Amino acid sequence: MSKSIKSTLFLIILSLLLAVFQPAVAKDKFKLAWSIYVGWMPWDYGNKEGIVKKWADKYGIEIEIVQINDYVESINQYTAGAFDACVMTNMDALTIPAASGVDSTALIIGDFSNGNDAVILKGKKSLKDIKGQNVNLVELSVSHYLLARGLDTVGLSEKDLKVVNTSDADMVAVYGTDDVTAVATWNPLVSEILAMPNSYKVFDSSQIPGEIIDLTVVNTKTLKENPKLGKALTGAWYEIMSIMSGSGDKAISAKTDMGVASGTDLKGYEAQLASTKMFYKAKDAVAFSRSTALKDTMKKVADFSFDHGLLGDGAPNSEFIGISTPAGLFGDNSNIKLRFSSIYMDMAASGKL
Repeated sequence: MSKSIKSTLFLIILSLLLAVFQPAVAKDKFKLAWSIYVGWMPWDYGNKEGIVKKWADKYGIEIEIVQINDYVESINQYTAGAFDACVMTNMDALTIPAASGVDSTALIIGDFSNGNDAVILKGKKSLKDIKGQNVNLVELSVSHYLLARGLDTVGLSEKDLKVVNTSDADMVAVYGTDDVTAVATWNPLVSEILAMPNSYKVFDSSQIPGEIIDLTVVNTKTLKENPKLGKALTGAWYEIMSIMSGSGDKAISAKTDMGVASGTDLKGYEAQLASTKMFYKAKDAVAFSRSTALKDTMKKVADFSFDHGLLGDGAPNSEFIGISTPAGLFGDNSNIKLRFSSIYMDMAASGKL
């Protein structure tokens, strides 16, 4: 073998080895996907007001905030790697990215639904009246979970009705048709539907407080390699929270902007906030994340998800996917795919961002 060929082969092998063993290179551009919901409107406001850019600039990075009209599609795109971060509920974080093998971290616990998610009937005032009806909802989402939890309270089960999968983008229009008599959905859709004649809320998330949790989720590998992203997002979030929770003109202006952007007004948005337990202060979100109640909730969510085949075909039980929380682990320690972390929220609470 000639000397030149040996040299070429050596360089090829060396480059391959370097590609395999080189340390992760930090990124400087990131994308967060969000969809319209009372607890996620702050990202839109923070983006328009330059708050996100301010914090991204502080850490020498760029963060693009992108609205996706279809909520589930936004999570699917995050799971596929199109986004570094995405807003979603605790259940959807488990059943979509985690169940697909994408290790994800709940960076920010923004709130929990305390009435924003609801089951609504047309012409009937009791949840028991749902028996035998078709129920339109985003199948296998938190709306489905809410329905199942509600049915338990009145001695019914899913076999007593038929679930009809419906996109959240179509829910209001579908409800307006004569054939649809029952829906399970979330705000601002709940408010729009309840404004229609003969519509009655028969069960809502205030009856299962702390179980439907709204999160900002980041790919765990991306976060580990780029802690600046975690710091910038968390810093921006709590600056927005400090504005929202005020009582002056700036708070009113911010909430008005969020209301209009979500298709309502200040009064409508404040009504939605009234049925949301917002964690305006980082220390409150940290306390919630460290409670044993969070771990217990994730067990309920995992049980529901397993019963509905949402943890993957190979899942032998509800503990197949490991879910780590500050209060302890639920599930398989060797297969942790969803992590509730208080690290960055604690930095915000301690003024260390």
